[in-house]
Amino acid sequence: MIARRGEVVSLIGSSGSGKSTLLRCANLLEDSQSGEILFEGEPVIWRGHGAHRRPGDRKQLIRIRTNLSMVFQQFNLWAHLTILQNVMEAPVTVLKRDRAEAARLGRALLDKVGIVDKADAYPAQLSGGQQQRAAIARALAMEPTALLFDEPTSALDPELEQEVVKVIKALAAEGRTMILVTHDMRLAADLSDHVVFLHKGRIEEEGPPETLFGNPQTERLQQFLSHSQGG
Repeated sequence: MIARRGEVVSLIGSSGSGKSTLLRCANLLEDSQSGEILFEGEPVIWRGHGAHRRPGDRKQLIRIRTNLSMVFQQFNLWAHLTILQNVMEAPVTVLKRDRAEAARLGRALLDKVGIVDKADAYPAQLSGGQQQRAAIARALAMEPTALLFDEPTSALDPELEQEVVKVIKALAAEGRTMILVTHDMRLAADLSDHVVFLHKGRIEEEGPPETLFGNPQTERLQQFLSHSQGG
């Protein structure tokens, strides 16, 4: 699987097919037991083998993670910090940004996702859709090379889901590099430059969305799309 600069790649498949695991391996949040991971053409350095394989260069590990921002299904905001403080935290502590500069950037990003009026509120005071938009602003604050989304709308009801979809579509229109794990086939079809279908931990089929959704080649993908569309 390759995600080129400026592309949106969607990972689809049944629950347990390995979508989130693949995303977490790409971000080095989980250690893959085999295969290669390249970040901007640079291979990850490993030590050990199989179940004992670990990243072998801590500086490289931190640099890659810093440039890949993850947006999780359950928001993962810090409950004791305001929304603005949530967005500011990583730029200040990881990137060593000036607090006033980080605050200005944070407010601009909260405005970008439509919740600047919630800057001084706490996560518990926000709806699920607002919390997820805050999580997206927090990810953007790191000025990452790519954004990784792990089922960003699956914990939301349909109305709140559309708030988040609107933000994700706007980011795609800006030409941001994104890898998106999603259960929403319409979103994957509308947004993606490339779609990857996983089945039992393997890539079963991949290609442009018009091909995968319009003319699926494998029986497994045909069955999955049939079930996803309720037919």
